[in-house]
Amino acid sequence: MASLVTTPQVILGSAIEAAWVATHLLTYPLGHLGGRGSHRTDYRIEHLPPIQRGLLLHHLEAAGTPILLVHGLIDNRSIFTLLRRGLSRRGFGSIFAMNWSTLTTDLRRAALDLGAEVEAIVAETGYERIHIVGHSLGGLIARYYVTRLGGDERVHTLVTVGTPHGGTYAAYAVPLRVITQMRPGSAFLEELDAPVPGCRTRFITYWSDADQVVLPQRNGALRHPDLAGRNIKLHGVGHISMPIVGTVVQGISEALAQMDHEGHTTREGATPISPGRRA
Repeated sequence: MASLVTTPQVILGSAIEAAWVATHLLTYPLGHLGGRGSHRTDYRIEHLPPIQRGLLLHHLEAAGTPILLVHGLIDNRSIFTLLRRGLSRRGFGSIFAMNWSTLTTDLRRAALDLGAEVEAIVAETGYERIHIVGHSLGGLIARYYVTRLGGDERVHTLVTVGTPHGGTYAAYAVPLRVITQMRPGSAFLEELDAPVPGCRTRFITYWSDADQVVLPQRNGALRHPDLAGRNIKLHGVGHISMPIVGTVVQGISEALAQMDHEGHTTREGATPISPGRRA
């Protein structure tokens, strides 16, 4: 553990984390003022840079499929400022970010609210299935919606970033109900670990060996025999920094670009949709 803490990459990651936390505190108020996003219907390409033009030419369905970003506890959509910009620059035209109430006392209630937002996006865009990216607690809310509320009919891919799938001992620090639901072995997490036969959603999970919130860090990986997906381990990246690092932004972009009009992956090696595959 001592060698991990003192590696150059971890030291650099800690500096980046501190800088991003300071920046996030400044941008936080804007998360309550900015819009939730919109759906692009104009697909003229002559004015676009090559990278955006390429996605529209080769993966039009992927470029138009809506992406919904879901923040974590005591946060708002501002945490996704750089991720939204990165996805937009890569050609994705329908990016939404919701603010769920951080005053909620039950993650199940937040999952119901998420479901309502998904249905609103479906009605607005005409797409029957979307992608969700959840940071921290937002990933647990989205996982509950997908696996316990029938959300797999609406969600093609769920990407979680710094999400305590196995719980976190940091949740013992505050006795609020919504936080106690993140404790290892809680009734909420046991419900998530119950069988989910035939789940249609593809899962991609980013976790870091330097996450200061998910303790132990390995609990950020998703291990469920019924869920198809892939765990991606990051080294030296802090909890708040995870949605902004280039490898995550690039990885999410590449994963969401691999989809045809029937919802299948289009490239060999892309994370497939096949229930029962374990990472």
